[in-house]
Amino acid sequence: MKNNPTPEKKRILALFSEHVSKGKARFFQKYHMNFVMGSREDAVIRDIDSTLQLINLHCNGGVFNLGHRNPEIIGELKAALEDTDIGNHHLMSRYRAELAEKIANTMPGDLNITIFGVSGGEAVDLAIKTARAYTSRKSIISITGGYHGHTGLALSTGDPNYIKPFGSRLPGFIQVPFEDIAALQQAIQSDAAAAVIVETVQATAGIRIPSKAYLQMVRKICDQNGVLLIMDEIQTGLGRTGKLWAFEYFDIIPDMVVLGKGLSGGIYPISATVLRKPVGAVFDSHPFSHISTFGGSELGCRVAGKVLDISTSPEFLRHVRDLGDRFRTELNRLCQKYPRFFVEIRQLGLMIGLKLKNQSAGPALTKAAYDHGLLIVFANNDPSVCQFLPPLTLKTDMIPDIISRLDASLNSARKWSTVLELKRKLII
Repeated sequence: MKNNPTPEKKRILALFSEHVSKGKARFFQKYHMNFVMGSREDAVIRDIDSTLQLINLHCNGGVFNLGHRNPEIIGELKAALEDTDIGNHHLMSRYRAELAEKIANTMPGDLNITIFGVSGGEAVDLAIKTARAYTSRKSIISITGGYHGHTGLALSTGDPNYIKPFGSRLPGFIQVPFEDIAALQQAIQSDAAAAVIVETVQATAGIRIPSKAYLQMVRKICDQNGVLLIMDEIQTGLGRTGKLWAFEYFDIIPDMVVLGKGLSGGIYPISATVLRKPVGAVFDSHPFSHISTFGGSELGCRVAGKVLDISTSPEFLRHVRDLGDRFRTELNRLCQKYPRFFVEIRQLGLMIGLKLKNQSAGPALTKAAYDHGLLIVFANNDPSVCQFLPPLTLKTDMIPDIISRLDASLNSARKWSTVLELKRKLII
């Protein structure tokens, strides 16, 4: 999908290259993907020139779970602006208290203390600090292929490719392979751990869905060794999988749950670290040991409260599961149509991964989908998988058009990927 940019768009592209990121501008220009977001609504985003549009099937990892510019969310923000602002993090707040109560009411057990932040990375950093304070231990264990953010402590839980440009992994951080219980047990016993952090579904690793037995064993090992279990629900939470929290599928109760992305409603950034009551007690005697100037902004709390109202609705969650079933049927058909290219569907609700034949196929499908009016992004830690994350509010009558475009995209990508794979192997 190509267009001839207007003078105004050329100006914006030049400004972006000069003052934001020359590397990104060069990358998108190379692949003829100079898309600049203009108007947007529901599942559709339009180029600023208004000549191109994309159906958003990535949703920025769940930021746009409720679609773009959801009218209920915008209405709540407008109402909040009538009588409030960001607020003051030093003072107590009605809106933080009410949102924390709402979150507690959705959580199992005694997960009823919430500390707010601005980004998912900040929420992960806080979870790690809290685990260390509660256990008086240092080591944090994460899973290879996982992704928990680019901020200070969170960065060290990730794969080496994220860390290397900025130095080395911080001391006290250990990675173990996915679904490898023996490695996890050895890591915990050899280096007294404060916490294990796990994405309920590994998004950046290619929508890797753990077995129920694995996560239950992780919970058991943590209990046996006095180690806290942190579940990262930044992408999987708020209904993405057909349940409000994805960990509900696995019959476990974490010690901490990290929330972000979709909590914003795509309108106002906010994140949350939810703690079991005994863990949260570490802040009872040192209540000012952690602060976040904009964390739990009163405007953000109003928005997030409306997000929870929508996302906890049984009708909403049924709609997500129905969409998941419908997509599964159609994706199975495409899998059978392109068996040597589209090799596997990884799915939990609308958390879907399209597993393709090789490492070059994901980038090829990302570009082909763009050319056919779909925004799909390959998984950075496994480029053979494309993330397929439609808005949870998607109208069912859009499915035939999406599948038709995806069919054409797969047909184009399977031809390109062969050439790309040959080039990749020559470079290696």
